[in-house]
Amino acid sequence: MNKFKIPNNIAFGEGSLAELANIQGRRAVIVTGGRSMKRFGFIDQVQAMLSKADIESCVFDGVEPNPSVETVKKGALLMQEFEPDWIVAIGGGSALDAAKIMWCFYEHPELTLADILPVGAMPALRNKAKFIAIPSTSGTASEITAFSVITDLAEHVKYPIVSEHIVPDIAIIDPVLPAKMPAHITANTGMDVMAHALEAFVSIAANDYSDPLAMRATKLVFENLVNVYENGENMQGRDKMHNASTLAGMAFSNVSLGLVHSLAHKIGGEFGVTHGLANAILLPYIVKYNKQFTDKYAEMEQYLGIASLEDAILTINHQLNIPVALKDIDEVTISEEAFLAVLDRMSDNAFNDPCTLTNPGTPSPDSVKDIYTQAYYGQY
Repeated sequence: MNKFKIPNNIAFGEGSLAELANIQGRRAVIVTGGRSMKRFGFIDQVQAMLSKADIESCVFDGVEPNPSVETVKKGALLMQEFEPDWIVAIGGGSALDAAKIMWCFYEHPELTLADILPVGAMPALRNKAKFIAIPSTSGTASEITAFSVITDLAEHVKYPIVSEHIVPDIAIIDPVLPAKMPAHITANTGMDVMAHALEAFVSIAANDYSDPLAMRATKLVFENLVNVYENGENMQGRDKMHNASTLAGMAFSNVSLGLVHSLAHKIGGEFGVTHGLANAILLPYIVKYNKQFTDKYAEMEQYLGIASLEDAILTINHQLNIPVALKDIDEVTISEEAFLAVLDRMSDNAFNDPCTLTNPGTPSPDSVKDIYTQAYYGQY
Protein backbone atom coordinates (compact mmCIF):
# COMPACT_ATOMS: atom_id res chain seq x y z
CA MET A 1 0.00 0.00 0.00
CA ASN A 2 1.19 3.52 -0.84
CA LYS A 3 0.35 6.81 0.85
CA PHE A 4 0.32 10.39 -0.43
CA LYS A 5 0.66 13.09 2.26
CA ILE A 6 0.46 16.87 1.96
CA PRO A 7 -0.38 19.66 4.47
CA ASN A 8 -3.96 19.83 5.70
CA ASN A 9 -4.31 23.37 4.38
CA ILE A 10 -2.58 25.31 1.62
CA ALA A 11 -3.30 29.03 1.30
CA PHE A 12 -1.89 30.40 -1.96
CA GLY A 13 -1.93 33.49 -4.11
CA GLU A 14 -1.15 37.14 -3.48
CA GLY A 15 -2.30 38.24 -0.02
CA SER A 16 -2.54 34.73 1.43
CA LEU A 17 -0.34 35.78 4.36
CA ALA A 18 -3.60 37.06 5.90
CA GLU A 19 -4.51 33.42 6.65
CA LEU A 20 -2.51 33.83 9.88
CA ALA A 21 -5.27 35.99 11.33
CA ASN A 22 -7.65 33.00 11.19
CA ILE A 23 -5.75 30.48 13.33
CA GLN A 24 -6.57 29.72 16.95
CA GLY A 25 -4.01 29.47 19.71
CA ARG A 26 -2.15 31.22 22.53
CA ARG A 27 1.53 31.61 21.66
CA ALA A 28 3.69 31.35 18.56
CA VAL A 29 7.43 31.26 17.99
CA ILE A 30 8.40 32.77 14.63
CA VAL A 31 11.55 31.22 13.17
CA THR A 32 13.41 33.06 10.41
CA GLY A 33 16.84 33.49 8.88
CA GLY A 34 18.82 36.68 8.41
CA ARG A 35 17.49 40.21 8.25
CA SER A 36 15.62 40.19 4.94
CA MET A 37 12.24 39.11 6.30
CA LYS A 38 12.43 41.88 8.91
CA ARG A 39 13.85 44.45 6.47
CA PHE A 40 10.99 43.93 4.04
CA GLY A 41 8.41 44.15 6.81
CA PHE A 42 7.22 40.54 6.68
CA ILE A 43 8.00 39.75 10.33
CA ASP A 44 5.96 42.77 11.39
CA GLN A 45 3.12 41.60 9.15
CA VAL A 46 3.22 38.11 10.62
CA GLN A 47 3.15 39.44 14.17
CA ALA A 48 0.31 41.81 13.31
CA MET A 49 -1.74 38.95 11.82
CA LEU A 50 -1.07 36.77 14.85
CA SER A 51 -2.06 39.63 17.11
CA LYS A 52 -5.40 39.83 15.27
CA ALA A 53 -5.86 36.19 16.22
CA ASP A 54 -4.99 37.06 19.88
CA ILE A 55 -1.78 35.07 19.69
CA GLU A 56 1.33 36.29 21.56
CA SER A 57 4.51 35.82 19.56
CA CYS A 58 8.28 36.01 19.79
CA VAL A 59 10.99 35.74 17.13
CA PHE A 60 13.96 33.41 16.79
CA ASP A 61 16.14 34.77 13.99
CA GLY A 62 19.61 34.19 12.64
CA VAL A 63 19.13 30.75 11.09
CA GLU A 64 22.16 30.37 8.82
CA PRO A 65 22.05 29.28 5.13
CA ASN A 66 23.11 25.76 6.13
CA PRO A 67 21.28 25.39 9.46
CA SER A 68 23.45 23.74 12.07
CA VAL A 69 22.74 21.37 14.92
CA GLU A 70 23.76 24.14 17.33
CA THR A 71 21.19 26.58 15.91
CA VAL A 72 18.46 23.96 16.09
CA LYS A 73 19.26 23.31 19.75
CA LYS A 74 19.11 27.04 20.55
CA GLY A 75 15.72 27.37 18.90
CA ALA A 76 14.35 24.33 20.70
CA LEU A 77 15.51 25.78 24.02
CA LEU A 78 13.65 29.05 23.32
CA MET A 79 10.53 27.05 22.51
CA GLN A 80 10.81 25.08 25.73
CA GLU A 81 10.92 28.38 27.63
CA PHE A 82 8.15 30.16 25.67
CA GLU A 83 5.87 27.10 25.30
CA PRO A 84 4.23 27.93 21.94
CA ASP A 85 1.31 26.02 20.53
CA TRP A 86 2.18 27.27 17.02
CA ILE A 87 5.56 27.39 15.30
CA VAL A 88 5.61 29.76 12.34
CA ALA A 89 8.61 29.39 10.02
CA ILE A 90 9.11 32.16 7.48
CA GLY A 91 11.97 32.62 5.05
CA GLY A 92 14.06 30.42 2.83
CA GLY A 93 14.31 26.68 3.06
CA SER A 94 16.99 26.90 5.73
CA ALA A 95 14.66 28.66 8.18
CA LEU A 96 11.86 26.20 7.46
CA ASP A 97 14.15 23.18 7.76
CA ALA A 98 15.64 24.39 11.03
CA ALA A 99 12.23 25.15 12.51
CA LYS A 100 11.02 21.62 11.76
CA ILE A 101 13.80 20.05 13.79
CA MET A 102 13.51 22.68 16.55
CA TRP A 103 9.87 21.57 16.73
CA CYS A 104 10.94 17.95 17.15
CA PHE A 105 13.42 18.76 19.93
CA TYR A 106 10.87 21.06 21.61
CA GLU A 107 8.41 18.21 21.85
CA HIS A 108 11.07 15.54 22.53
CA PRO A 109 14.00 17.23 24.30
CA GLU A 110 15.53 13.86 25.16
CA LEU A 111 16.36 13.14 21.51
CA THR A 112 19.62 13.79 19.66
CA LEU A 113 20.17 14.33 15.96
CA ALA A 114 21.46 10.77 15.63
CA ASP A 115 18.17 9.46 17.02
CA ILE A 116 16.13 10.94 14.17
CA LEU A 117 18.45 10.33 11.21
CA PRO A 118 17.03 6.94 10.19
CA VAL A 119 14.05 7.41 7.88
CA GLY A 120 10.85 7.27 9.91
CA ALA A 121 12.64 7.24 13.28
CA MET A 122 11.16 10.54 14.51
CA PRO A 123 8.36 10.07 17.06
CA ALA A 124 4.96 11.71 16.56
CA LEU A 125 4.70 15.48 16.95
CA ARG A 126 1.77 17.85 17.61
CA ASN A 127 1.69 17.02 21.31
CA LYS A 128 2.61 20.62 22.13
CA ALA A 129 2.43 22.62 18.89
CA LYS A 130 1.40 22.73 15.25
CA PHE A 131 3.47 24.10 12.39
CA ILE A 132 2.95 26.82 9.75
CA ALA A 133 5.45 27.28 6.91
CA ILE A 134 5.72 30.45 4.83
CA PRO A 135 8.42 30.23 2.13
CA SER A 136 10.15 33.36 0.89
CA THR A 137 11.86 31.52 -1.95
CA SER A 138 10.42 29.46 -4.76
CA GLY A 139 12.76 26.56 -4.34
CA THR A 140 13.13 24.21 -1.43
CA ALA A 141 9.41 23.35 -0.97
CA SER A 142 10.11 22.74 2.70
CA GLU A 143 6.66 24.22 3.32
CA ILE A 144 5.10 21.09 1.87
CA THR A 145 7.54 18.27 2.51
CA ALA A 146 8.48 15.57 4.98
CA PHE A 147 12.15 16.59 4.57
CA SER A 148 14.64 18.73 6.46
CA VAL A 149 18.39 19.15 5.93
CA ILE A 150 20.61 19.93 8.93
CA THR A 151 24.39 20.42 8.87
CA ASP A 152 26.88 18.94 11.31
CA LEU A 153 29.57 21.63 11.22
CA ALA A 154 32.15 19.46 12.98
CA GLU A 155 31.81 16.62 10.45
CA HIS A 156 31.14 18.85 7.39
CA VAL A 157 28.12 16.71 6.54
CA LYS A 158 24.57 17.66 5.61
CA TYR A 159 22.01 15.21 6.92
CA PRO A 160 18.62 14.87 5.22
CA ILE A 161 15.95 14.02 7.79
CA VAL A 162 12.76 12.37 6.57
CA SER A 163 9.59 12.02 8.62
CA GLU A 164 5.90 12.31 7.80
CA HIS A 165 5.49 14.11 11.12
CA ILE A 166 7.29 17.26 9.90
CA VAL A 167 4.91 17.92 7.01
CA PRO A 168 3.50 21.34 8.03
CA ASP A 169 -0.11 21.73 9.12
CA ILE A 170 -0.53 24.91 7.07
CA ALA A 171 1.49 26.12 4.08
CA ILE A 172 1.11 29.76 3.01
CA ILE A 173 2.26 30.30 -0.59
CA ASP A 174 2.23 34.09 -1.06
CA PRO A 175 4.20 35.27 -4.14
CA VAL A 176 4.75 38.71 -2.60
CA LEU A 177 7.57 37.23 -0.50
CA PRO A 178 9.75 35.78 -3.28
CA ALA A 179 9.25 38.96 -5.33
CA LYS A 180 11.87 40.50 -3.00
CA MET A 181 14.52 37.89 -3.85
CA PRO A 182 17.65 39.08 -5.68
CA ALA A 183 18.21 37.60 -9.13
CA HIS A 184 20.91 35.07 -8.18
CA ILE A 185 18.73 33.59 -5.44
CA THR A 186 15.81 33.45 -7.86
CA ALA A 187 18.06 31.47 -10.21
CA ASN A 188 19.45 29.06 -7.63
CA THR A 189 16.15 28.33 -5.91
CA GLY A 190 14.35 28.04 -9.25
CA MET A 191 16.77 25.35 -10.40
CA ASP A 192 16.19 23.60 -7.10
CA VAL A 193 12.53 23.37 -8.14
CA MET A 194 13.64 21.92 -11.48
CA ALA A 195 15.74 19.29 -9.71
CA HIS A 196 12.91 18.41 -7.33
CA ALA A 197 10.44 17.94 -10.16
CA LEU A 198 12.70 15.92 -12.43
CA GLU A 199 14.06 13.71 -9.68
CA ALA A 200 10.55 12.98 -8.40
CA PHE A 201 9.47 12.14 -11.95
CA VAL A 202 12.19 9.51 -12.47
CA SER A 203 12.22 8.24 -8.88
CA ILE A 204 11.77 4.48 -8.66
CA ALA A 205 8.92 5.25 -6.21
CA ALA A 206 7.11 7.58 -8.67
CA ASN A 207 3.43 6.87 -9.18
CA ASP A 208 0.23 8.12 -10.81
CA TYR A 209 -0.23 10.75 -8.10
CA SER A 210 3.28 12.20 -8.17
CA ASP A 211 3.90 12.21 -11.93
CA PRO A 212 1.32 14.87 -12.93
CA LEU A 213 2.60 17.19 -10.21
CA ALA A 214 6.23 16.72 -11.27
CA MET A 215 5.38 17.26 -14.94
CA ARG A 216 3.39 20.45 -14.33
CA ALA A 217 6.07 21.83 -12.02
CA THR A 218 8.79 21.20 -14.63
CA LYS A 219 6.75 22.93 -17.32
CA LEU A 220 6.13 25.96 -15.09
CA VAL A 221 9.86 26.29 -14.42
CA PHE A 222 10.71 26.06 -18.12
CA GLU A 223 8.12 28.73 -18.91
CA ASN A 224 8.72 31.19 -16.06
CA LEU A 225 12.12 30.96 -14.36
CA VAL A 226 14.18 32.97 -16.86
CA ASN A 227 11.44 35.61 -17.01
CA VAL A 228 11.36 36.19 -13.25
CA TYR A 229 15.16 36.11 -13.13
CA GLU A 230 15.23 38.96 -15.65
CA ASN A 231 12.23 40.79 -14.13
CA GLY A 232 11.76 40.09 -10.43
CA GLU A 233 8.61 42.22 -10.24
CA ASN A 234 6.76 39.99 -12.73
CA MET A 235 4.09 38.90 -10.24
CA GLN A 236 2.38 36.49 -12.60
CA GLY A 237 5.68 34.68 -13.13
CA ARG A 238 6.46 34.80 -9.40
CA ASP A 239 3.08 33.23 -8.67
CA LYS A 240 3.72 30.45 -11.20
CA MET A 241 7.21 29.73 -9.82
CA HIS A 242 5.93 29.70 -6.22
CA ASN A 243 3.24 27.22 -7.24
CA ALA A 244 5.79 25.16 -9.17
CA SER A 245 7.91 24.87 -6.05
CA THR A 246 5.00 23.60 -4.01
CA LEU A 247 3.80 21.20 -6.70
CA ALA A 248 7.29 19.72 -7.02
CA GLY A 249 7.44 19.50 -3.24
CA MET A 250 4.22 17.51 -3.11
CA ALA A 251 5.74 15.07 -5.59
CA PHE A 252 9.19 14.55 -4.11
CA SER A 253 8.01 14.55 -0.51
CA ASN A 254 6.07 11.41 -1.32
CA VAL A 255 8.44 9.63 -3.71
CA SER A 256 11.84 11.05 -2.67
CA LEU A 257 14.67 12.27 -4.90
CA GLY A 258 17.88 10.97 -6.46
CA LEU A 259 21.57 11.48 -7.14
CA VAL A 260 21.33 15.21 -7.81
CA HIS A 261 20.37 15.82 -4.22
CA SER A 262 22.69 13.14 -2.85
CA LEU A 263 25.68 14.82 -4.47
CA ALA A 264 24.49 18.37 -3.74
CA HIS A 265 24.02 17.58 -0.04
CA LYS A 266 27.58 16.35 0.32
CA ILE A 267 29.42 18.98 -1.70
CA GLY A 268 27.40 21.58 0.16
CA GLY A 269 28.52 20.09 3.46
CA GLU A 270 32.16 19.99 2.37
CA PHE A 271 32.49 23.41 0.74
CA GLY A 272 29.40 25.44 1.65
CA VAL A 273 28.05 25.58 -1.91
CA THR A 274 24.51 26.93 -2.02
CA HIS A 275 22.19 23.96 -2.40
CA GLY A 276 20.24 25.20 -5.43
CA LEU A 277 23.44 26.18 -7.24
CA ALA A 278 24.95 22.75 -6.66
CA ASN A 279 21.74 21.14 -7.94
CA ALA A 280 21.73 23.31 -11.06
CA ILE A 281 25.30 22.41 -12.02
CA LEU A 282 24.94 18.71 -11.26
CA LEU A 283 21.53 18.24 -12.89
CA PRO A 284 22.50 17.94 -16.59
CA TYR A 285 25.35 15.50 -15.81
CA ILE A 286 23.04 13.26 -13.80
CA VAL A 287 20.20 13.43 -16.33
CA LYS A 288 22.71 12.27 -18.94
CA TYR A 289 23.92 9.47 -16.64
CA ASN A 290 20.42 8.36 -15.64
CA LYS A 291 19.15 8.15 -19.22
CA GLN A 292 20.73 4.71 -19.53
CA PHE A 293 18.40 3.44 -16.81
CA THR A 294 15.00 5.04 -17.54
CA ASP A 295 12.77 6.11 -20.44
CA LYS A 296 10.95 8.72 -18.39
CA TYR A 297 13.20 11.58 -19.49
CA ALA A 298 12.06 10.86 -23.06
CA GLU A 299 8.47 11.16 -21.84
CA MET A 300 9.29 14.53 -20.26
CA GLU A 301 11.04 15.71 -23.43
CA GLN A 302 7.95 14.85 -25.46
CA TYR A 303 5.73 16.69 -22.94
CA LEU A 304 7.92 19.80 -23.06
CA GLY A 305 8.49 19.64 -26.82
CA ILE A 306 12.29 19.57 -26.60
CA ALA A 307 14.91 17.26 -28.10
CA SER A 308 17.35 16.94 -25.18
CA LEU A 309 16.48 17.63 -21.56
CA GLU A 310 20.08 17.92 -20.42
CA ASP A 311 20.93 20.37 -23.24
CA ALA A 312 17.84 22.44 -22.42
CA ILE A 313 18.88 22.59 -18.75
CA LEU A 314 22.37 23.76 -19.75
CA THR A 315 20.77 26.50 -21.87
CA ILE A 316 18.66 27.68 -18.94
CA ASN A 317 21.70 27.60 -16.65
CA HIS A 318 23.55 29.79 -19.16
CA GLN A 319 20.66 32.27 -19.22
CA LEU A 320 20.76 32.34 -15.41
CA ASN A 321 24.56 32.89 -15.33
CA ILE A 322 25.10 29.51 -13.65
CA PRO A 323 28.46 27.94 -14.61
CA VAL A 324 28.87 24.57 -16.30
CA ALA A 325 31.58 23.41 -13.87
CA LEU A 326 31.84 23.26 -10.09
CA LYS A 327 35.38 24.68 -10.30
CA ASP A 328 33.97 27.89 -11.77
CA ILE A 329 31.66 28.70 -8.85
CA ASP A 330 32.49 32.15 -7.51
CA GLU A 331 30.49 32.18 -4.25
CA VAL A 332 33.08 29.82 -2.66
CA THR A 333 36.49 28.62 -3.77
CA ILE A 334 36.83 24.94 -4.56
CA SER A 335 40.44 24.42 -5.53
CA GLU A 336 41.44 21.30 -7.43
CA GLU A 337 43.64 20.24 -4.53
CA ALA A 338 40.82 20.61 -2.00
CA PHE A 339 38.33 18.86 -4.27
CA LEU A 340 40.57 15.86 -4.91
CA ALA A 341 41.43 15.60 -1.22
CA VAL A 342 37.80 14.94 -0.25
CA LEU A 343 36.55 13.29 -3.45
CA ASP A 344 36.63 9.69 -2.24
CA ARG A 345 35.01 10.45 1.11
CA MET A 346 32.47 12.81 -0.45
CA SER A 347 31.56 10.21 -3.08
CA ASP A 348 31.03 7.49 -0.47
CA ASN A 349 28.90 9.84 1.64
CA ALA A 350 26.81 10.83 -1.38
CA PHE A 351 26.32 7.20 -2.37
CA ASN A 352 25.05 6.49 1.15
CA ASP A 353 22.69 9.47 1.16
CA PRO A 354 19.03 8.34 1.48
CA CYS A 355 18.15 10.06 -1.80
CA THR A 356 20.36 7.60 -3.71
CA LEU A 357 17.95 4.80 -2.84
CA THR A 358 15.27 6.10 -5.22
CA ASN A 359 17.55 7.05 -8.11
CA PRO A 360 16.97 5.00 -11.28
CA GLY A 361 19.37 2.16 -12.06
CA THR A 362 22.19 0.89 -9.90
CA PRO A 363 24.62 3.71 -9.13
CA SER A 364 27.84 2.84 -7.32
CA PRO A 365 30.38 4.87 -5.34
CA ASP A 366 32.59 4.83 -8.46
CA SER A 367 29.81 6.22 -10.67
CA VAL A 368 29.15 8.95 -8.10
CA LYS A 369 32.87 9.80 -8.14
CA ASP A 370 32.82 9.95 -11.95
CA ILE A 371 29.85 12.35 -11.94
CA TYR A 372 31.53 14.60 -9.36
CA THR A 373 34.70 14.65 -11.47
CA GLN A 374 32.85 15.46 -14.71
CA ALA A 375 30.89 18.23 -13.00
CA TYR A 376 33.99 19.68 -11.33
CA TYR A 377 35.94 20.01 -14.57
CA GLY A 378 32.92 20.72 -16.81
CA GLN A 379 33.42 17.52 -18.84
CA TYR A 380 29.92 17.46 -20.25
